Amino acid sequence: MNEYTCLIIDDEPPAQRVLELYLKDIPMMKLAGKCTNAFIAMEYLQKYKIDILFLDINMPKMSGLDFIKTLSSTPAIIITTAYREYALEGFDLDVVDYLKKPFSFERFMKAVNKAIERIKSKTHLYSAQPASQDAESSFIFIKEDKVSYNVDVNKIFYIEAVGDYIKIFTPEKIFLTYMSLKKIAETLPASKFLRVHKSYIVSADKIKLIDGNVIRILDNRIPIGKSYRKDVNDRLGL
Repeated sequence: MNEYTCLIIDDEPPAQRVLELYLKDIPMMKLAGKCTNAFIAMEYLQKYKIDILFLDINMPKMSGLDFIKTLSSTPAIIITTAYREYALEGFDLDVVDYLKKPFSFERFMKAVNKAIERIKSKTHLYSAQPASQDAESSFIFIKEDKVSYNVDVNKIFYIEAVGDYIKIFTPEKIFLTYMSLKKIAETLPASKFLRVHKSYIVSADKIKLIDGNVIRILDNRIPIGKSYRKDVNDRLGL
């Protein structure tokens, strides 16, 4: 059985105790430590490999969301907070799940299972030529169900986020895999692909035309998000 190392980051002792008790009931989960603020957690992450973070948002000195933005490599993150209004921003930062306090063990277990699936999926998705952005041919492995497919990135039209999954559109097949846009973007050649919306990445050379805030690829209409418009214009010289 695989073992997953966890870190709790929360400034409230009662909240820490709840998480610690829940983790004790899951044999595969190993609690590595507890931190009361983001700066202590930063030091901890520099020394130890952590698989899953349980992260509060409202903490002294630095918020949980600001802390996520400082991370160069991101463990699977489960937000635990009493405030529901930060959920959308949390998911934009690629968190695995968002638990509103107080939460049941069953809801906690659901979040843990999602984190484990996220961790497992990383081992099935990687770039074959990470050092060369200009290679004529490169590929990634995409896991769908229990099958791993070798996909030529030059054949990808665009990628769409659908909840916790992404759809990858190619001439041969539309792949559906458990992965975030942020994670797959890290494996794709940056010179070829462009994030145009919180839910879309497109292959720049597959763009048929741009009409206002809409990109046409084949017969598909892909919106350009307001916050992505400047980057799109800069990348495409518009």
